[in-house]
Amino acid sequence: MRKSILSILLIPFLPGLGPQTSRPEVPEKLGVPATENLVLHVHAAGSQIYVCQAGPDQKLAWMLKGPEAELSDSKGAVIGKHYAGPTWKLNDGSEVVGKVLAKQDAPDAYAIPWLLVAAASHAGTGVLSEVTFIQRIHTKGGQPPASGCDDSHRGSENKASYSADYYFYAPRAAAN
Repeated sequence: MRKSILSILLIPFLPGLGPQTSRPEVPEKLGVPATENLVLHVHAAGSQIYVCQAGPDQKLAWMLKGPEAELSDSKGAVIGKHYAGPTWKLNDGSEVVGKVLAKQDAPDAYAIPWLLVAAASHAGTGVLSEVTFIQRIHTKGGQPPASGCDDSHRGSENKASYSADYYFYAPRAAAN
C-alpha cells in the first residue's frame, strides 16, 4: 500500500503552533482556502451502500444510500464512524454533516470519486465542532455493481467495500 494510506494520523496541536502536518496534494478544484487549518486526518474503511431503484430518468439503477464506515487514527484505533448525511461522528461526541461542493474522478477507475465537502451543520463539542471543509481522497473500491439492478431486485441493497482518507479543516484562530 501507498504510504499515504498507511500514514493516518490524528493531527497533534501545540499551543500557538497549529497542526504539525501539511495538507495533502489534491486537484485544484478540491483545494481548501488558505485561511483553513488541517485539524484531523482519519482513514475510513467500510461500505458504500447502494439500493436498486428508479433514477432521475425513471430507469432502474444502483443509487447511493450512504456510507457505513469506521474512522481510524494513525494507530488503527477506531475513533468514530461515517454514515449517511454524509455525517462524520467522533467518539469525543463531535459531529459534522456535509454537503458535496466538488468531485474529481479517482486515479483508480474502480474507486469512488474524490470529494470536497463543506460543513452544513454540527453537533456536540470536540474536534469536529468547528470543521468547515472535508476532503475525501485516496479512495479504493466503493463503486456500485455494474449490473444486477432489475425488476426482480428492486429495493434490494448492495454493499461495496471501500476505504478512503478524510482530511478535516477549520478556520485559523485569529491572531491576538
